[in-house]
Amino acid sequence: MNTFTKYFLILFTFITISSFAQIPVILPMKERARVIDEILDERIKTVLPDIMRKNDLDMWVIISREYNEDPVIKTFLPSTWLAARRRTILVIYDPGEGKDLETLAVARYDVGTMFKKSWDKEQQPDQWARLVEIINERNPSRIGVNTSENYGHADGMASTDLEIFRERLGKKYAQRIVSAEKVAVGWLETRSATELVIYGNVCSIAHQIIKEAFSSEVIHPGITTTDDVVWWLRDRIRSLGLVTWFHPTVSIQRADPESFDHLRSFSNRPDNQVIQPGDLLHVDFGITYLRLNTDTQQHAYVLRPGENEAPEYLKKALDRGNRLQDIFTNNFSEGKTGNEILKESREQAIAEGIKPSIYSHPIGFHGHAAGTTLGMWDSQEGVPYTGDYPLHVNTAYAIELNAATYIEEWKKEIRIMLEEDAFFLQEGVRYIDGRQTELILIR
Repeated sequence: MNTFTKYFLILFTFITISSFAQIPVILPMKERARVIDEILDERIKTVLPDIMRKNDLDMWVIISREYNEDPVIKTFLPSTWLAARRRTILVIYDPGEGKDLETLAVARYDVGTMFKKSWDKEQQPDQWARLVEIINERNPSRIGVNTSENYGHADGMASTDLEIFRERLGKKYAQRIVSAEKVAVGWLETRSATELVIYGNVCSIAHQIIKEAFSSEVIHPGITTTDDVVWWLRDRIRSLGLVTWFHPTVSIQRADPESFDHLRSFSNRPDNQVIQPGDLLHVDFGITYLRLNTDTQQHAYVLRPGENEAPEYLKKALDRGNRLQDIFTNNFSEGKTGNEILKESREQAIAEGIKPSIYSHPIGFHGHAAGTTLGMWDSQEGVPYTGDYPLHVNTAYAIELNAATYIEEWKKEIRIMLEEDAFFLQEGVRYIDGRQTELILIR
């Protein structure tokens, strides 16, 4: 860990930046750029070699054009590159165990500090010819490109580029082209040592913003609508110099005849429900910071006049949601597939009298990231292919699920819908910044 990264970690002490919340320090843009570039260099040196060797890929060629970026190439670009330039070609070559990866840019410029410019247009006007020269010089046995039927993250090579690449390589090397899917997914899903540290602060920022939103500073029962809170969240994120990767949602469950509908809850909520005392609120919210994403769902209760705590039946409903989380995460084990964990967890939860729905996903460079899928809300019997992908350590997941509870006092079934970001490490699952075990109270 270099000096700046140590300084960066020390900076994450808590300071007051508003009248009602404590949020970790958010770095100015220049310092964010330095951290992003340091992490990228660390990842290329410490994460990528093992992934390429484990998957027997000695050359990875990533080709992308400006504003039509491959999802993977965007994770290799330095902080000051907001897009590829012209046609950007990156070549990663593994000369063998014990040797550093070669990282070359067949481009007009260096691409960050790791990918050195390896094409001089004045000497060789043909970019494709220079790429073929580099490949001929190294004679790789397997040339990986980003094509994949099942992972959109790993399917970023445009058909035009693939066609030209095959043609220019000639028969000898064109026969060595293979899908780099497993390397691409491994690169995207695996977190470096520094990322495992700073992710906690990214998640803490998201948690604190939710606490602000679910407070009497923002919500005035009988006046504030769910849509007001949604747009407050959007404005708050921007005021902190951050962005979100999806539009937040805020919804209500209350003592009325309306029953829970999953599709409506996640895609077609009413815009202007006025928040009232006695409401159970739910938020789905995520931010992007330092190229890492969060995805969080939590609940709040709006106290009625004279109440100092939430009703016992809602506390018990949350306890059931927490129990489902425990059942689920206790079944995580390296090498198990998402479908195996889903099946085991559902069977155990049902045996304990819990009505479960599990739909968890990897998180990292993308909100819905590459890696092991652990159910979908409309695929509770398993997910083909991505659900058959095994768990690897040093990966991160949004532990997303819900547990249904019948509330006698409301004469209806409610859902406790929880989502918290967590690492899967050698020792098991660890929530990155804790999880919700008590309802947030709005007075």
